[in-house]
Amino acid sequence: MENEKVKYLVNIINSMSLKDKLRLGICLSTSDCSNILYNKTEMYEKFDTMLKEVDKEYRTTIINFAKYQLVMFVMAKIMKIEDVEKNKVVLYLINSII
Repeated sequence: MENEKVKYLVNIINSMSLKDKLRLGICLSTSDCSNILYNKTEMYEKFDTMLKEVDKEYRTTIINFAKYQLVMFVMAKIMKIEDVEKNKVVLYLINSII
């Protein structure tokens, strides 16, 4: 059943725009609840730099990530799965961006 959840999240991530993937990466790297194995500070810096390059609004204003419903939906789904599956999804997200 957990693999189904991972596949579901991977499919959603595949359908997301690059900007939304970067926003999701930033949300995951700043969340204390994400419990991911990867270096959150390094992830944040990389995603922040990339998002600044592709999104003028992100560069110029303070962004309320709550207005991005798909990003928040995926974030909530990631929080609900086990840590092993969570790290699989995060690794997929990182690889799909870089």
